[in-house]
Amino acid sequence: MELIERYFPELTEKQHAQFAQLKPLYEEWNAQINVISRKDMDDFYERHVLHSLGIAKIMTFTPGSSVLDIGTGGGFPGIPLAILFPEVQFHLVDSIGKKIKVVNEVAQALGLTNVRATHARAEDIKEQFDFIVSRAVTAMSAFLPWTKGKFLKQHNNPLKNGILYLKGGDLTEELAPVKQSLKLHPLNTFFSEEFFETKAVVYVDMSK
Repeated sequence: MELIERYFPELTEKQHAQFAQLKPLYEEWNAQINVISRKDMDDFYERHVLHSLGIAKIMTFTPGSSVLDIGTGGGFPGIPLAILFPEVQFHLVDSIGKKIKVVNEVAQALGLTNVRATHARAEDIKEQFDFIVSRAVTAMSAFLPWTKGKFLKQHNNPLKNGILYLKGGDLTEELAPVKQSLKLHPLNTFFSEEFFETKAVVYVDMSK
């Protein structure tokens, strides 16, 4: 929790309590349904919560915005972002039903009324959103087709509607085929921990 407090010092009392509840909740659910590797549980706040919140260093969502989290797994980055942005609607989607069960249980335990979770493939979601977020579910060239037709035309945020994608490693080759305008935001600009040395948020402008 010290990490979250250090990088996000303006949390409300409610947000602080919700972030503090996250680890015990995931430990409890992880014992029943393995959604996070045991090794990562030791660094839960750094590798899952703070990593997810890297998106918030690039983008402060306007209240009323809608965000789709594709391949959310156990709820990352969607759940930490939903805590941080209580006035933004988050739709978390994963093709594995037991992971969505965990997401629903965690969201309910935290009282997150701005989260809904669906057991579905990304292609089956027919709604439109301001932004789509995800955490390294596949290569960007494979991910882009899943997002087709899912963006609202009107822009209400500092960035134009698009993708905010958490990814690690050397992305030069992977991003080369992407025709859309994009920008790479290295997370070591914001977080000093070694884990973030090779991590980035890729913003892809999907407004055209």
